[in-house]
Amino acid sequence: MIRAMGTAASGMKAQQMNIDTIANNLANVNTTGYKRSHAEFQDLLYEKVTPGGQVDAQGNALPTRVEVGHGVKLVATNKNFSQGTVISTNNPLDLMIEGNGFFQMRMPDGTLAYSRDGSFKLDAEGNVVNSAGYRLEPAIQIPQDAVEMGVSRDGIVSVIVSGDSANVQEIGQLELARFPNSAGLAARGGNLFVESPASGAPILGNPGLDGIGEIASGFLEESNVETVDELVNMISAQRAYELNSKTITMADEMLQTVNRLKR
Repeated sequence: MIRAMGTAASGMKAQQMNIDTIANNLANVNTTGYKRSHAEFQDLLYEKVTPGGQVDAQGNALPTRVEVGHGVKLVATNKNFSQGTVISTNNPLDLMIEGNGFFQMRMPDGTLAYSRDGSFKLDAEGNVVNSAGYRLEPAIQIPQDAVEMGVSRDGIVSVIVSGDSANVQEIGQLELARFPNSAGLAARGGNLFVESPASGAPILGNPGLDGIGEIASGFLEESNVETVDELVNMISAQRAYELNSKTITMADEMLQTVNRLKR
């Protein structure tokens, strides 16, 4: 009975982590560039009561075995980097990556972080920054006298300055990063990811080249969370949690039966 309680307790803990992951997905259903997570589990070690192939008294090898498992454990919360819902904003500073790739953001400590959130702004000096004020890398600075700007599919940033509306000036080139294993990136919060040993080193390139997606200006990539799927997963996790709790209750009742036995 003690084994059953421990096994069921591990199941309850695993489903609690599953619910936590689902809750975070639903909380970020409207977060720009958010990528849904899903929990992955593995069964724990097995106690081999009777090993397979054991020879009985008549010299016959038994074709079966007796093994008792000890529950479940959480092994990963993987990110799904499929394309999210596309919305049109008509804002030239709103950029979306169609396909693989990440924007590079220069952090205050000088390191780089990576993001799918392309809702950019301008700071007081005309630098292209994200909502937290982190600069896009390579740095793009919009002239103060620019009256119009645009970003091409291949990441070329162009402006038209006041008094020279006939000429389009190229002022910069966007460079994106992709990774051998995007799922291995470490989530930092703030719609940012950082490189990890599991992700591999970033591979840099211009949009539209070397397996990197193209840029769509005036569009944003919303979360790729599907609320219906998350609600179904939540119901499934809740039922599994309830069944594990009932297993503990049943094991406790069986122990009570044993305790009531009289000689």
